[in-house]
Amino acid sequence: MELTAQASTELNPVIVRLFKKRGFSPLEVQDMLSWNLKDIPELTNMIDLEKASKRLIQAISENETIGIYGDYDVDGTTSCALLWHFFKMLGVMAEVFQPSRFVEGYGVHNSSIDAAVEKNVKVLITVDCGITNVATAEYAKGKLDLIITDHHRDAAPTIPEAYAVVNPSRRDEPENSPLKPLAGVGVAFALALQIKNDLAKQGTETPSLYPLLQFVAIGTISDLARMSPLNLRLTRHGLKQIPTSGYPGIKAFFQPEELKVPMIASEKISFHVGPHINSKGRLDHPDRALKLLIADTFAECREHYTHLEVANRDRRMIQAEVFDEAKQDVIKTLNGQDLLINIMYQPHWHEGVIGIVASKLVETFEVPAIVFTNAEEEGVIKASCRSAGELNIFELLDQCKDLFIKFGGHKAAAGLSMKKENFHEFKKRMNELLKPIPASLRTKTKTFDVEVGIEEISSHLLKDLDKLEPFGPGHEKPVFRMKNAVIQSYRIMKDAHVRWTFTGRNSKISVQGISFNYLGKWNEMTPEELFELQGKSGLTVQFTLGVNRFNGNETIQLMVEKVMPGQIN
Repeated sequence: MELTAQASTELNPVIVRLFKKRGFSPLEVQDMLSWNLKDIPELTNMIDLEKASKRLIQAISENETIGIYGDYDVDGTTSCALLWHFFKMLGVMAEVFQPSRFVEGYGVHNSSIDAAVEKNVKVLITVDCGITNVATAEYAKGKLDLIITDHHRDAAPTIPEAYAVVNPSRRDEPENSPLKPLAGVGVAFALALQIKNDLAKQGTETPSLYPLLQFVAIGTISDLARMSPLNLRLTRHGLKQIPTSGYPGIKAFFQPEELKVPMIASEKISFHVGPHINSKGRLDHPDRALKLLIADTFAECREHYTHLEVANRDRRMIQAEVFDEAKQDVIKTLNGQDLLINIMYQPHWHEGVIGIVASKLVETFEVPAIVFTNAEEEGVIKASCRSAGELNIFELLDQCKDLFIKFGGHKAAAGLSMKKENFHEFKKRMNELLKPIPASLRTKTKTFDVEVGIEEISSHLLKDLDKLEPFGPGHEKPVFRMKNAVIQSYRIMKDAHVRWTFTGRNSKISVQGISFNYLGKWNEMTPEELFELQGKSGLTVQFTLGVNRFNGNETIQLMVEKVMPGQIN
């Protein structure tokens, strides 16, 4: 089915049905589709933001060294890059710091303060971390002024006594604040905006911050922040700028032909840019990704990006090995009883991939997953936790915190460390906590949004889907379901993927589809089995819509999630 240009002033009927299914009012639809940055919530409406801004303006005027300290993930790395470029706009070269996942671990530490002091830093800004580091904030007193910017849950007994603590999730921020969904990079952008506004009041004009929204888009999408109307607009404007980006470090992630679009798709960030930025931090030190994002020349970028490519290939191999072992362990223990959660531990699993493995376990078995491995410290294990469905994993963990050395995170994902001797008690307690929760709230179900006929899959529909970009939590990419489908043909690719050609039982229209890593999926029928069964009552296909670009041609492509025999209700 060729993808052709088709103009229309009205939204495709399938999109209208989608909005109705999701329960959106006309006003909510208008808000979701809007690009208007003038009527977004006031980004600078956060406690301590003005205080932080004034201290940094003072540091600039007195030529004090400013440091930026960020987490090792995509959100932390893009936050560091955003503030580094912002201060560069102001003629200030800030020092940047990131911890190693394997040496310092998550958060800001006493050693982090010492490293900043060695560089003569007078003001240190944390990005995407710090809200639970009470002891480190105390340690920093008298050594430097610590400004914490974060977005994670305020879970320590007290708020850190830093010079300033900027976090929309602070316990004393309004519960209904529209800024709560901001990722760490969104909070960093708000700090830059406050400084720009305060400098303007003093008569100092600064360059536009608009280009910095590219970093906001990458960090927000990669951190799986909720796509509230605010985040939608910030990321939308960031993605729009990437094809003509002035940052060579951002352009390094794209082939020239990929930039010949009005706006980069959110999936390109989720499945390519984000994993590459994360890759070095998962295997050793994350600084290559940050160096790439702040590089001035394309030659520097090529060197740094090559390192990320190698690290990402290595990460995928390690991840595949760990996931396969974890999956087989789960299958061995299935005994027909209701599976509530997968809590797993192996001492040899690579710490850098346990978060992805937990996510893949949720995708495979549709229940929450907590994956442990050994920490650096003897007798201590650490875990990455991922939720399923509507379950708030953070609140469950909070009821077990007496077993932990430390933990933090949010509703969908968290991390923790604890003594190895507590593992079995923790596993038992989590299962007990989950039992009374209805399965509908603690499982990931293969739901769909809208049923479509094969004749409704058109370029008009795809074009209108693009208007909904970017997709993410709270604004997921629509999943379609098509009944009465028939496999016309299929082809196995690289011993793992399946390319399908579907047609309708009563239709001459055909459409191409692809299922990545389909072969060997747990609890899925093989293409051969489906082909044999389809004669009885056809097939039901569940998919999202994409575009296949090949040799300069573009065709509509179903990204097939599931093929089921019969007519599923």
